[in-house]
Amino acid sequence: MGTGRMVNDDYGATADLKTMSEQDYRDAKAYHRRAIQFLNAGYAGSLVFNVASVALERYLVAICEWHGVEPMSHNFIGLMHEVDKLMDVPHETSRDVRSLDHIFGICFLDNYHHGEPQDDDRDKVLRLCNEVCRLCEEKGLTYENVPN
Repeated sequence: MGTGRMVNDDYGATADLKTMSEQDYRDAKAYHRRAIQFLNAGYAGSLVFNVASVALERYLVAICEWHGVEPMSHNFIGLMHEVDKLMDVPHETSRDVRSLDHIFGICFLDNYHHGEPQDDDRDKVLRLCNEVCRLCEEKGLTYENVPN
């Protein structure tokens, strides 16, 4: 489990990375469930994509914190850079997570755009949520009493 390293936020509050990891993992599971609920209820693909993207980001942050690393960047390229150093992630999963930044355009400040996610993008991010969640479970990076 994480090292228990304490971190300070910009307001002087102190938190333990282990505690932060647990909260981020719980948040990831909740957003993941909500994205699936929205999908099943027929909501717009862009809404499902956005909610699932938050879930994926929370999963990746939780992995970093679990390993005692506070990620400095919360875009998908930066998060995968950190996660790839901390654990074995299939190349295809890492590549596909990184590719999501191209939709948001957040890594390209000179030519910022926010692309409109398509149904295949929605399906990709949901698949990635499932893959990263499964990786967490396989590596024991989970917490008891977190609903599926």
